[in-house]
Amino acid sequence: MTRNVKETFAAAAGGSGTPPAPAALAAKVRTLAPSMTRSMQRVAEAVAGDPAGCAALTVTGLAELTGTSEATVVRTARLLGYPGYRDLRLALAGLAAQQQSGRAPSITTDIAVDDPIADVVAKLAYDEQQTLADTAAALDTVQLGAAVTAAAAARRIDVYGVGASGLVAQDLTQKLLRIGLIAHAHSDPHLAVTDAVQLRAGDVAIAITHSGSTGDVIEPLRVAFERGATTVAVTGRPDSAVTQYADHVLTTSTARETELRPAAMSSRTSQLLVVDCLFVGVMQRTYETAAPALAASYEALAHRHRR
Repeated sequence: MTRNVKETFAAAAGGSGTPPAPAALAAKVRTLAPSMTRSMQRVAEAVAGDPAGCAALTVTGLAELTGTSEATVVRTARLLGYPGYRDLRLALAGLAAQQQSGRAPSITTDIAVDDPIADVVAKLAYDEQQTLADTAAALDTVQLGAAVTAAAAARRIDVYGVGASGLVAQDLTQKLLRIGLIAHAHSDPHLAVTDAVQLRAGDVAIAITHSGSTGDVIEPLRVAFERGATTVAVTGRPDSAVTQYADHVLTTSTARETELRPAAMSSRTSQLLVVDCLFVGVMQRTYETAAPALAASYEALAHRHRR
């Protein structure tokens, strides 16, 4: 490899170096918990479930409460983006204060087979809102800004995704094409690798995978990485395999998976938000050329919408 993978992973796990604000803590826990060890999950669930109570505990007290060790508590704090446990306690105190100020409590969104359709609509709408809020709160804007800078100046942009993530890859590519950039979406793993071989410094490759472990997405990103292209991972697992080959990691969130709502549905919502942020950032950077290109694309298609 030609780049420091360890630094990339550290950036993904800890963000840009600035501890997340109290409001982002619960979102961070929901995003990272699935990739934690079971002992770290107990710590994360405790601090998210009772921030006021945990804020009053020493590191030893929280370790005893969760049946873990002091080292596990500290590691969990660092994975959540805090330099140490003291910083996590301060954030917990801030979160507790926000909750006591009168915010509405969280509601259950489990959908039952016999739920009236009106309840289904309400629960799904709440889930979508929560997923978007969590994604926005946890998204590292430093990493996002760096990805925007690279994409805005890129000779070409390749985007990899399969399944539900493939739909998001196509959405991003379509947007980039309409502002005059050269972009390709690849859902065929053989074609993706074949195309990635042609990339070089000055190009950008973007991998979209919620699990972060999709081999058909990781392989072309690895090839692009080794060829010197700037690489970006959009993933819900910031410590997953795909981040080993990512210069920039953009973390997505997802609502809890249920029997009637597979993870692909909620993960796509957060992925679409992230790629929209990336696209708008690129359009801002390239506005002088992007605006005329977008207008030209509208004009070219206008006759298809007339009756």
